[in-house]
Amino acid sequence: MAPRTGRVVVIGAGIVGCSLADELTARGWRDVTVLEQGPLAAPGGSTSHAPGLVFRTSPSRTLTAYARYTVEKFGALRVAGRPCFLPVGGLEVATTEARWQDLHRKAGLAAASGVEGELIGPKRCAELFPMLDPDTVLGGFHTPGDGLARALPACRAQIRRAERRGARFLERHTVTGVERAGGRVTGVVTDRGTFPADHVVSAAGFWGPVIGALAGVEVPLLPLAHQYARTAPLPALAGAGGAERAEAVRPILRHQDHDLYYREHLDPEGGPGRIGIGTYAHRPLPVDPYTVPSYDEAPVMPSSLPFTEEDFAASWTESRRMLPDLAGSRVEEGFNGVFSFTPDGMPLLGESHQLRGFWFAEAVWVTHSAGAARAVAELMTDGRTTVDAHECDPHRFEKAQRSPAYVRDRGERSFVEVYDVIHPLQPAERARPLRTSPFYPRQCELGASFLESGGWERPHWYEANAPLVEELGLRLPERDSWSARHWSPIAAAEARITRERVALYDMTPLRRLEVTGPGSLDFLQRMTTNNLKKRVGSVTYTLLLDEAGGIRSDLTAARLGPDRWQLGANSPADLDWLVRHAPEGVHIRDVTSGTCCVGVWGPLARELVQPLTPADFSHEAFGYFKARETYVGHVPVTALRVSYVGELGWELYADADVGLRLWDTLWEAGQRLGAVAAGRGAFNSLRLEKGYRAWGVDMTTEHTPEEAGVSFAVRPAKGDFTGRDALAARGPAARRLVCLTLDDDAAVVMGGEPVHLDGVVAGYVTSASYGYSVGRCVAYAWLPADADVPGTPVHIEYFGEKVAATVAAEPLFDPEMARIRR
Repeated sequence: MAPRTGRVVVIGAGIVGCSLADELTARGWRDVTVLEQGPLAAPGGSTSHAPGLVFRTSPSRTLTAYARYTVEKFGALRVAGRPCFLPVGGLEVATTEARWQDLHRKAGLAAASGVEGELIGPKRCAELFPMLDPDTVLGGFHTPGDGLARALPACRAQIRRAERRGARFLERHTVTGVERAGGRVTGVVTDRGTFPADHVVSAAGFWGPVIGALAGVEVPLLPLAHQYARTAPLPALAGAGGAERAEAVRPILRHQDHDLYYREHLDPEGGPGRIGIGTYAHRPLPVDPYTVPSYDEAPVMPSSLPFTEEDFAASWTESRRMLPDLAGSRVEEGFNGVFSFTPDGMPLLGESHQLRGFWFAEAVWVTHSAGAARAVAELMTDGRTTVDAHECDPHRFEKAQRSPAYVRDRGERSFVEVYDVIHPLQPAERARPLRTSPFYPRQCELGASFLESGGWERPHWYEANAPLVEELGLRLPERDSWSARHWSPIAAAEARITRERVALYDMTPLRRLEVTGPGSLDFLQRMTTNNLKKRVGSVTYTLLLDEAGGIRSDLTAARLGPDRWQLGANSPADLDWLVRHAPEGVHIRDVTSGTCCVGVWGPLARELVQPLTPADFSHEAFGYFKARETYVGHVPVTALRVSYVGELGWELYADADVGLRLWDTLWEAGQRLGAVAAGRGAFNSLRLEKGYRAWGVDMTTEHTPEEAGVSFAVRPAKGDFTGRDALAARGPAARRLVCLTLDDDAAVVMGGEPVHLDGVVAGYVTSASYGYSVGRCVAYAWLPADADVPGTPVHIEYFGEKVAATVAAEPLFDPEMARIRR
């Protein structure tokens, strides 16, 4: 591999920094310098005290992939003849029925991601972890491939490999500044000299906000202390290490109903070992990174703060109940270890939008360290990742979500919920409401039940529509307790009204970008897949691809003038991607916060809107996928004839200051037609019935347009565009996004479940919802391409039960598109 010529400075020689240096040098980077303020043997950050737990299963497939790679990589590393990963296994136990059910769900998530696991009874739990009282548990989930990462030895092993390839590691270098010029990073200043750099990677752990401030970059990260204690020596653990004198041989035990975990610390000489106890059951203990002492000033090490015994008392009482052998023991030592938490609990990986060449590798635990480092190395080398990393984008938080108060509120919530059973629709309780559309007062009057996304309050259904359930004679199957959470039969009524009358949907959170300037057409033609060379007033569904043909995003592009466009986009990354590539004279800005949008959809949509506007909204004058600027009542609007629910209608965009007037005008006019306000519950059901994909859920950079079923949005004949050559070089798709319907009209799945084909796990569900128009649950799933044959039987594993489903031809509803095009 040809050497990379860029100068890289990595700040921090913890497990992430060492892993990154190893990954970069393996990819040909040679001028790599890793700076560490403490000694390399034990730098003093979170790595130095981390207990090393590696449980691979997560609701995030990205984190599961990172943990799997960490196990694979560290399992192959050895120091002084000893492995850097101990595959002792993991054991999660349940003491409540809710947790036991959640372990069934977790077993499904594990199977969907290729992680071996088994649900076991209390007796088997006690056999695996003999100190456990089997009478205290209902059962457990055993994952034999999980285990303990020996973080400091793994650092040393990777330091040696990276050094052999040319990297250098410098200890006792405290960073005091980050130099920059022309919007790019140029160097790192330390107390022992300045290091020129083309790329600077902040892998400083909980010091990340300090390094970010030196670079003028926001780092939405909150350091929090987490308690860890060790018991006095236990006779029951004498000689437990066996002939190999291992430091642990039994599985890591997680007692999540009380926010506790346990691991062995065995005596290498065969004497009595100890039990390490970690707890998240105490109050959040935020730490100001600016007050953390330096390595030489710290009593133990910077990340190890004094143990607060009063916070540990309840955890010690519960531990002695669960593990009776601890009854006669005591806590011999403990500390409050500092870790990094973000508002959503996910890492921060990628390049800064504020300062080019400044990279984040932050908020990464040992569990995911090697995988996260690989992702950053791939981004720096290839501009894309093997495993989709959009959940880890450092700029996924909107401006309104980056205040210190918000980061603290949500960071503390992330800590509290580390071991909680979290429903996929469960909204946060703190720091709300934050972002509201102009329609919010009316939504509250209608009794909206709000969920939240991107800081936005988003109605899921409206209590004002509750009488419609009986009026429409809806008879819905009874739901299980899990799928009934954050759901209401009102969503079915709102979906029915959308199909039969007309409904108003708040689409304000849909991201809107304005693109203007000479050359904007040529620019968008190069950046996207579809042919945008159409008349003013045209709307086009198109894709953003990366160089390998993976789907970065999907866009709705409305041409409002010869050199003026409105793009419906997905994330802040879309804005950054376009801005990075925009030529001089093309201007791009996010106009979402200053505007709003109402989706008016249903067979009576034209009857509602036409009397309110001077424009001709007939099908002949205002066809499907067309746009025009006009008025609705007194309000100037940009009207797009598009529909994400499969019904006639328009998205009506207006400035935020007149948004409430727009809503009131439509609402008052709609009462004679029986119009209602409808929420995301109905919306998601309707869009799945039409087979409309959601980027980030159903398709990501890991998927190509052909695989995802959106190749209709790709026009290779138009000329060159990003990803075109890569698509042309690919062979036939080996997998596809497939539509499934559940055979039992009362069954429901939620997403993330494994799909069994011929008795073997062959894929997983991306998104699912009950289809109120088709009378059964609809699920989309990634499966082998040869399974994409209507009528193919499969089974979806839901809480341990195999639910029969069938591959269906899509779309399920109105395949002729007659309802939209009338």
